[in-house]
Amino acid sequence: MPEMLPEYMGYDRTIAVFSPDGRLFQVEYAKEAVKKGTTSVGLVFKDGVILGTVKQIAGLIVPNTIEKLFKIDDHLGAVAAGLLADARILVNQIMVKAQVNRITYEESIDVWSLAKVLGDRMQLSTLYAGLRPFGVSFLVGGVDSSGSHLIEADPSGMLYEWKAYAIGRGATLANKILKDKHREDMDEKNALKLVIDVIKKVEKTPDMEKAIEIAIIREKDKKFERLTEEQIKKLL
Repeated sequence: MPEMLPEYMGYDRTIAVFSPDGRLFQVEYAKEAVKKGTTSVGLVFKDGVILGTVKQIAGLIVPNTIEKLFKIDDHLGAVAAGLLADARILVNQIMVKAQVNRITYEESIDVWSLAKVLGDRMQLSTLYAGLRPFGVSFLVGGVDSSGSHLIEADPSGMLYEWKAYAIGRGATLANKILKDKHREDMDEKNALKLVIDVIKKVEKTPDMEKAIEIAIIREKDKKFERLTEEQIKKLL
């Protein structure tokens, strides 16, 4: 972030006040928190969506207790970067919304509708004094009647749809690689290889087969499938 001048210091005390040049400093700080999280990647290929991330494995911690990749519904998943406690709370809320939609309308929620629920909740925390923005970004991926979608939700509540995108501390390099190598007609095998290559280049993590999490949602069955450690080991 650019250095803050003394005359701007008063504007970072509350979320409810704009600086004279139209900035909300607390939102910018939340985006900085996202940049400290391990890298998460999403990619749309010709037959579906892939979500991937790497967990921070340390010491005696049980890897499965660190949640960064979430199943929201049968056809929907999300991956987070930033404060994972914030991610957990937001995921719980959108999981409930997905189930309410299924019970009420007897059909699964579409990807954009769910992303808007998430974005609305995040944006709400940028409006009122006494709140802080959520220090987390998401990539929401899924398949519905309109096809495959990958949508980013950032701490401001803004939503962007991407063909391939990365968030977290390795995002700059990861997005450069994705821009160079992603193709819309990629098959599943090449798409998985690209996701793995991106993660390996931007994250230097020991026990990579335990640290990486990958999920695929295919258009043919619209089912969220989380790859096992053995499947990931073969891809490495």
